[in-house]
Amino acid sequence: MSTNHSEISSFIWSVCDDLLRGLFKQHEYGDVILPFVVLRRLDCVLETSKDKVIDLYEKFSKKIDDPTPVLYNETGLNFYNYSRYDLQRLKQDHLNISLNFNNYLNGFSPNVREIIENFQLEKPIEKLNKNGKLYQLVETFTSIDLHPDRVDNHSMGSIFEELLRRFSEMSNETSGEHYTPRDEVRLLVSLVFSGNKEDLQGQGKVRSLFDCCCGTGGILSIGKRWILENINSDIEINLYGQELNPQTYSVCKSDMLITGENPDNIRLGSSLSNDHFQGRKFDYLMSNVPFGVSWKSEQEFIENESQNPNGRFFVGTPRTSDGSLLFLQHMISKMEPTGSRIGIIFNGSPLFTGDSGSGESEIRKWIIENDWLECIVQLPDQLFFNTGITTYIWILSNNKKPHRKGKIQLIDGSTFYKNMKKSLGNKRKFIPDEMIEEITNLYEKFEVTDNSKIYPNEFFGYTKVTIERPSIVDGKIEKDKKGNPKPDSSLRDTERIPLGTDIDEYFLKEVKPHLSDSWMDRTKDSVGYEINFTKYFYKYKPLRSVEEITKELLDLEKETDGLMNKLLNQ
Repeated sequence: MSTNHSEISSFIWSVCDDLLRGLFKQHEYGDVILPFVVLRRLDCVLETSKDKVIDLYEKFSKKIDDPTPVLYNETGLNFYNYSRYDLQRLKQDHLNISLNFNNYLNGFSPNVREIIENFQLEKPIEKLNKNGKLYQLVETFTSIDLHPDRVDNHSMGSIFEELLRRFSEMSNETSGEHYTPRDEVRLLVSLVFSGNKEDLQGQGKVRSLFDCCCGTGGILSIGKRWILENINSDIEINLYGQELNPQTYSVCKSDMLITGENPDNIRLGSSLSNDHFQGRKFDYLMSNVPFGVSWKSEQEFIENESQNPNGRFFVGTPRTSDGSLLFLQHMISKMEPTGSRIGIIFNGSPLFTGDSGSGESEIRKWIIENDWLECIVQLPDQLFFNTGITTYIWILSNNKKPHRKGKIQLIDGSTFYKNMKKSLGNKRKFIPDEMIEEITNLYEKFEVTDNSKIYPNEFFGYTKVTIERPSIVDGKIEKDKKGNPKPDSSLRDTERIPLGTDIDEYFLKEVKPHLSDSWMDRTKDSVGYEINFTKYFYKYKPLRSVEEITKELLDLEKETDGLMNKLLNQ
């Protein structure tokens, strides 16, 4: 069969229509198909050593308690299956397919069995067997060759991406929750690593890359390959990830097994309330975090930690309807003190949601005043499969280069795209490699252009000042015990005054002339930060002239007259 990932994806998808329709609900298709794709890929890798492993297991299992090290050493692989069955051999005994299938699954090494357990295959297999479909499904999947020599890791990632997209559309899952389009990943890794090439060059280097919402592992695998191909082919990059969804976790861990990575570095659970890497620091951290996803189910844990001065969330927490900034706080807690870089994909809300004093504003304030925010890139809309929203890449560093210190670069990349020949869900645009390079060059040059703006950190901050006016009763100003005017809360207002501006001077010039009886209550001052992309990249379009508008109206009038005449003369 073809090794083209689109054709393989379409073939696998056709299995749903042929074998699963009517037996499973559409949103359950992934529960069956994804584990079978993983099993077939594992089988293809193990095929040449299958008989050797069976013989070695029978020989050494009688002599030692755990023959695993021997099997690893003899095969050069970090997983095995000592069962006499694989998907191909299961076809030889149609009548005992269910019994033999369980024998096959139990023959895998412990690290693969843990993956299979998280797929929760028991009930789907029972239903398939009961309805006479298990043998057919096994037979169908053996017709696909998924060996890495035939389907490389990049193509395999694209297959999983396509299947996940279709399954998530059926189950109405949150957009972008489990995977990230490959073009956006390539831009993300390019921005993160190109800004620190000197750290990745040289002999004997070992660096770590972590994704706290790793999904199927696309950011990890693409990130490592980008470094090896573009910066240093001799460097050792250790990959780490955590994932909440059991299915995508299992896909990611199986990919790590097959590609020779350490699968134990991929952990299952919520990064927010069940951090499996407590105390660990990483050199590079990248993630596409869930957009606008509630954290109410973890609220008690997170709010308890927010009370701890040494906790990840002590600086503040965002509203419970959107936990995006919690993930960024989590990633910041894992930066190496000597220098780390973060790349994170957000929607627009972390830029401006929340007034001064709110959790969101306090988090932005903390990040900007610590001089960690290096660059934000606005991307085109319609890049994701399940949503057309505009997204942004944030780049952070706790070891900025001298020329970037105290400054933040904003890049408008919203026009850097090409239209897809065929839409994939809501994904109608993609960023080609040459445009990824253009955006990366804008970042590296660090110059002010039409698409690149550079501002000092304080540019994004403001002081929110409370303006009071007196309470007047029966034409007289009410006063407190000290003889000062009592404020009327119904007349209270606020002013946002940019940081660096003399507040007293601003008040006298901008407020007092319009409200002569007003005063400032400076005890209520609060500092906030927000980033308004639209304002910074706004391009004035002059109004059309009266002559131009008149001409257009006359032309329209002539056109309508012509249409009316045609109708009347019919």
